[in-house]
Amino acid sequence: MEQIVVGMADCRVGDSCGQELVTFALGSCIALAVYDPVAQVGGLVHFMLPDSALDPQRSRANPAMFADTAIPELLDQIAKLGGLKRRLVAHAAGGASMLGEDRTFEIGRRNYEALRRELANAGVALHREAVGGAVSRNLRLEIGTGRICLWESGKRKDAAQRENSSPDRR
Repeated sequence: MEQIVVGMADCRVGDSCGQELVTFALGSCIALAVYDPVAQVGGLVHFMLPDSALDPQRSRANPAMFADTAIPELLDQIAKLGGLKRRLVAHAAGGASMLGEDRTFEIGRRNYEALRRELANAGVALHREAVGGAVSRNLRLEIGTGRICLWESGKRKDAAQRENSSPDRR
């Protein structure tokens, strides 16, 4: 299996059955995995911040950094591989509050709100999510099967049965 690591502020796609896309250490960042089961293509983006208006120059240089530029970029790359929006299955993880009770910036919550807004604008439904709380997560997407593997605080979870693991039920 060819493992493709998706770093922070990074976006990768795959179209080979032997590939898996994986990202690590999701705190307030969010990873969005999108898969077309018919075309057997998918992608994973790991974005850090909700809104590219914070730094337009940086968003042009790296659209994967911000939700409002990262999600359209991911969907465009999947479409170039033959993926169709109407068939996409989307999964998200992250959006945690890693600083405990400090809600000064609420980056995790704001990232989650931006994720939902961008997916709604694109007409793509979020199938499953593991967001919020105060845990670190890793996410893997297997190209060829669309299988999602999720780890929370180092423990593997069955992503197929996860809805929203946040205690505040965003």
